[in-house]
Amino acid sequence: MVSVTHFTDPGCPFAYSSEPQLWRLKWRYGPQLDWTTRMVGLADSREDYSDKGFTPELILGSYKTFAEDPGMPFDLSLRSAVAATLPACREVVAAREHGGQAVAEALLRQLRLQGMAHGLLIDELHTLREASHAAGIDSADLDAWAADPSTEEALKADLKAARHPAEAAIQLSNKLARWDGGWRYTCPSLVLESGERTAVAPGFLPALAYDVAFANVAPGLERADAATDPLEVLAWAGTPLATLEIATVMEISRDEARAKLIEAGATEQPLGTDALWTA
Repeated sequence: MVSVTHFTDPGCPFAYSSEPQLWRLKWRYGPQLDWTTRMVGLADSREDYSDKGFTPELILGSYKTFAEDPGMPFDLSLRSAVAATLPACREVVAAREHGGQAVAEALLRQLRLQGMAHGLLIDELHTLREASHAAGIDSADLDAWAADPSTEEALKADLKAARHPAEAAIQLSNKLARWDGGWRYTCPSLVLESGERTAVAPGFLPALAYDVAFANVAPGLERADAATDPLEVLAWAGTPLATLEIATVMEISRDEARAKLIEAGATEQPLGTDALWTA
């Protein structure tokens, strides 16, 4: 078994664009990995972003780049503001602490889709509600979870942990970010632990980097081969997936994956610059 601590944030396009790599890891190693999702908390308020020079125009430019490569679906309309991420982080922590890891991951995914692919602002109440409903969480339950004092304590612990990266990560400071107190993890960052062995994979990385990290921390893990059937991938995931996500699990190109999905009779749901697929 490997304990995987995943530091991320609902508002980070790097993290959203890394979703295909995380699906690949889950396919490859399955239940041998015990995941815990922790929040980085990129911005307390919209002013945090504007004070740093992040404008809607700048963010849109980055979305256009990410939509081309790696190729997750993005809505390329200009937003009215750059949304704070802390409200969404709090809801993910509330879901994790009171509903469990799977519920938190479902909510995190829907928040990403609302913000990146539907063009909504994830610090607005109606967007948070849309995400929670899509994740199958009752709004009253989520409100109660978020208001629980234990949630705020857990959120503070997440933010503190994200701002005190492992010593090994500091050796890769180009994959970290500065804050007033030193370095913090960027999104996504994985901390792997198995017995006495630890490895850190900070920031936006290619598949090979993850393969090396897992091989070093747990060389005895069983590794599944790349998927060959896109419908099997969709059934396994239990949620609609983007073309790139399916392609990455199958270790083929996006164009090849699209052709196989069409041939298999999968249903395409256009979204932003690409689509989500269901069986």
